[in-house]
This record gives sequence, structure tokens and C-alpha cells, in this order.
Amino acid sequence: MAQVQYYGTGRRKHSVARVRLVPGDGQIIINKRNLDDYFGLETLKLIVKQPLVATDTTNAYDVLVNVRGGGFTGQAGAIRHGIARALLKVDSQYRPTLKKAGFLTRDPRMKERKKYGLKAARRAPQFSKR
Repeated sequence: MAQVQYYGTGRRKHSVARVRLVPGDGQIIINKRNLDDYFGLETLKLIVKQPLVATDTTNAYDVLVNVRGGGFTGQAGAIRHGIARALLKVDSQYRPTLKKAGFLTRDPRMKERKKYGLKAARRAPQFSKR
């Protein structure tokens, strides 16, 4: 018998997370590593678990994640976004809770591009009168 799976894609900055929710006991596996092994900071672990805690599904599903790009903070945000999207496919009743908490909104903030004539996005060359 095929096991039921729910998919969600989350993005933040340069990170892209492909999330799979499988009925289980609440394990979170990121890139074939446990959550505690992958993220060192406790705040990042909390960010990843936020949608599950908000919907009281912490021990109902195993979360399997493939995440690429960006840094740890961006990856944690992308995973949170992906879990929230996958939970919508589990039950559409979660939508008001997740929406109110802001987990369904894609964070639009990106790195600003470097402009010609400047040293960085906004940093101008040092000015000297003489």
C-alpha cells in the first residue's frame, strides 16, 4: 500500500526547501541529517518547528526536507515556508492559523544587486577633495 505524502516548496533569499510530510512520530530530517545535527542554533530549530506547533501536528508527521542554497537562517526560513505549504495540503482548515502567524507569506527581501560605478550595492568609492 502506498504511503500518503504531502509536498510543499519553501523559499527565502537564495534558499529553496523541498518538504515532504509523511505520517509518523514527529522526526525532522534535513538533507539526510537530524534537525539537531543540521542546525546548531536553538532559534533556528524553533523557526523550523513553528508551523507544526501552531497547528498542533508536532507528533503527527515526519518531516523530510531537501534544502539547497543560502545560509542557515535563510534555509530555516525556507523550511518553515515549505512545512506551512505542505500542511495546507494536509488540511485546508489550518489556513487561517498559518496565515495569521505569517508562515504562508514568501519573504520578498533579497540581496540588492551591485551597481556599476559603486563598490557594492550602495557603497560608493571614498571621496577625497584633493
